[in-house]
Amino acid sequence: MDSNIQLKNQFAWTSFYMEFADKLLPYKNNRSHLLELLKDVYNDLGLRYPFIEKDGMLIDDICPFTVFGCFNKGISNENRIALMKGIGSKLGVKTSVPTEFDGIPLLNNMKAWFFAGKSKRKEDDIPNLWDTFEAGLNYADNPSEVSKSAFIACYDKVRKQLGIKWNLTMGLYWVRPFSYLNLDDRNRSYLTQDSSPYYANITKISNLKQLPSAKTYLDLITVCKEIFAKSDSPYHSFPELSHIAWATTTSGARNNNITSTANKKIGWIFQGNPKYYDVMGAIKDLDVVTWSVKQYHNQIKKGDRAYIWVSGPEGGIVASGVILCDPEIRENNEPDPYDLSGDISTGERLVVDIELTQKITDAVIKREDFLADERLKNANIISFPNVTNSRLTSEQADVIDSIINGTYIRIEPKNSDETSAPLRRYWIYAPGSNSSKWEEFYSQGIMGIGWDELGDLKQYPSKDAMKAKMKELYGAEYSYINSALATWQFANEIKVGDIVYAKKGMHKVIGRGIVESGYIFDADRDEYKHIRKIKWTHNGEWEHPGQAVMKTLTDITPYTDYVQKLEALFIDDDSVDIEVKEIVYESYTEDNFLSEVFMDAERYNTLVNLLITKKNIILQGAPGVGKTFAAKRLAFSIMGQKDTSRVMMVQFHQSYSYEDFIMGFRPTKDGFELTPGPFYQFCKTAQDDDERDYFFIIDEINRGNVSKIFGELMMLIEKEKRGEKLRLLYSNELFSVPKNLYIIGMMNTADRSLAIIDYALRRRFAFFELEPAFDSEGFKKIIQQANNPKFNALVEQIKALNDFICKDESLGSGFRIGHSYLCTNSEVTDEWLESVIKYELLPLLNEYWFDEPSKIEQWTKRLSEALYD
Repeated sequence: MDSNIQLKNQFAWTSFYMEFADKLLPYKNNRSHLLELLKDVYNDLGLRYPFIEKDGMLIDDICPFTVFGCFNKGISNENRIALMKGIGSKLGVKTSVPTEFDGIPLLNNMKAWFFAGKSKRKEDDIPNLWDTFEAGLNYADNPSEVSKSAFIACYDKVRKQLGIKWNLTMGLYWVRPFSYLNLDDRNRSYLTQDSSPYYANITKISNLKQLPSAKTYLDLITVCKEIFAKSDSPYHSFPELSHIAWATTTSGARNNNITSTANKKIGWIFQGNPKYYDVMGAIKDLDVVTWSVKQYHNQIKKGDRAYIWVSGPEGGIVASGVILCDPEIRENNEPDPYDLSGDISTGERLVVDIELTQKITDAVIKREDFLADERLKNANIISFPNVTNSRLTSEQADVIDSIINGTYIRIEPKNSDETSAPLRRYWIYAPGSNSSKWEEFYSQGIMGIGWDELGDLKQYPSKDAMKAKMKELYGAEYSYINSALATWQFANEIKVGDIVYAKKGMHKVIGRGIVESGYIFDADRDEYKHIRKIKWTHNGEWEHPGQAVMKTLTDITPYTDYVQKLEALFIDDDSVDIEVKEIVYESYTEDNFLSEVFMDAERYNTLVNLLITKKNIILQGAPGVGKTFAAKRLAFSIMGQKDTSRVMMVQFHQSYSYEDFIMGFRPTKDGFELTPGPFYQFCKTAQDDDERDYFFIIDEINRGNVSKIFGELMMLIEKEKRGEKLRLLYSNELFSVPKNLYIIGMMNTADRSLAIIDYALRRRFAFFELEPAFDSEGFKKIIQQANNPKFNALVEQIKALNDFICKDESLGSGFRIGHSYLCTNSEVTDEWLESVIKYELLPLLNEYWFDEPSKIEQWTKRLSEALYD
């Protein structure tokens, strides 16, 4: 008796759990009141109520095991204790709430219900669970053949229900921990180990590969109790058994994690979008989270390091931990309480469990922190920001761990050409005559060209110098324009990160690669001594789209359609992820904008708010007010960086059409082909990257027939219509303009040859007037830097001219002279000022007052006198 008391004191939680079960049983026939009780507890504690159906409605029934699951899943100990106190108090439980939970089996947070959602749940599923609960208590407290038969009948009925697997044995263990065997993952693993004292007897009854029947389950319990009764048995109860199984597997997982780190294994980032999933809430509430695996399912392993990343501009790593299992397919039949979208699948999906060991929601490791360290700046999450699962090298994981544990020492990022290049270029290349060197180059990881007699190509200062040497070496009868271009580009223009397509003749593509080094002259090679290292990502044979050029090396970057067709050849879902160097864009803030655009902060904020609110804006103004300059920098300032990949610019003109802008048929050698236009393609790009803003800039928007160019998309660009789908004219496709795409148009108010913008367009755009900024603080700095009295005098005359233009009945404020006429990166000399007047300002005034020569004469004199007084 004394030993039993001592045992119960060692596992104090068992007393609370058993009394909790006793006090819960009377609610079998008052479950609506039980649900109200639970809801009150969650509200009082400020915790998210977890019992919500997928359609957003509160559940209207609940089973007793699911009530136990409230505090027996991967949540923090603080929340477990609070829930036990709250619910236990409502039920009238008198036993003290435990504070230690070692060895208590926990549910997966994604499968914390013992029944399916309402749409898949049968009418008697929950009543059957209450019957099993009651029969389990009765058989444990009053064992007899009658109570045993009742338990067997209830158990076997329930074990076939949707939502029931091994969790049934966990529930029975919770309610009577000294009577029932828990068969969670940890216990099953321990019981079936060769070294386990239970192995021989257990495996004679079941291999524990599937949930046993009631009779088999009771046989397993009997075998365990017989072993407990032996004097030399190390354990004498199910709580002791569960505790040692928990201790053994937990220490094993932790040792595996230590080993992973010591062996320099990689880590993984698991990303969640706060628009669709309450990542921060899950991190706060849970100690074990379940995450989808969409990439690297064969590489992610149990024991690897894991980091939770919240997407978005203020996001980053908010927690770290260890992966508890290899990726596995699970069927989830209940909604996720942290799902904000209602779109997370409740069917089968590939997932892992992650035990959170560090929560850093108050000290998020942000994207900026990655970019500020040489070792992290090229991490996959930076290069591919939209993936769910992202790989980290062991070094990168070590750096992140050092940030978390306070031992971090930053390594300054290197600002090399390769990492700061604004544009990756694409090249098509012949690896030797008729691709004769392809196998050699592919196996050695290089690309090479001939003209060996030239020696080191870096010695030539220009293409002309190369051509002169070629004429000397190979004969003066040829121009060598193409040859010199190839050698010059190979040595000087190809950059690390560029994409190279290897071709064979004019009709075959045989490979694709990524440049990994600068130019190398290898004098030890027998031939093709001009080389670069390259990572060949593909080797095979593909039909070239059309006919390839005959040159050795060609820069095809400007031919975007051609590049897209070549890239499409290599799209393969089963291919290995291709690592590319991240383009680190220069930071660009509101302060940068204000220092360059000559606008005060109040007008800047008004402009930004207009664009964000309306989604579409037209910058209108007189010539020279910097509309194009401002448009790009407005986009950069909102993005926070000069990310040119998220800005596209086109110019409208009288011949521009829907077919050019959205989609239309283009002639090919075989007929006509439906080809997407820039706006269609840019919308698709923005749609695939919906966490970041994209900006489409249209210069001279009023030069084109806007209604004709936009066609049916005139409706879709409206703010309220963003995301709505409409069938396109030339394609059987439902298309939408994404919410993260902003349109910035530019309109010259002084061009009288253009038609007035129609009302349909005006209703969809906000209009913002850019004015001459001669009195702005930014332009005053230009005046100071020029340090030229004649410059000052000309500025004053132009300001007077603008006042005169404003009062002119035939012109008005839209015809004023803009400040950009007087902005230059060169020295402000008398010659430059005279050139501005003679070749830029006076021709404009001649156009304004073509029928009023007296005004032209008046202002020609005044502007010129500014330079000679």
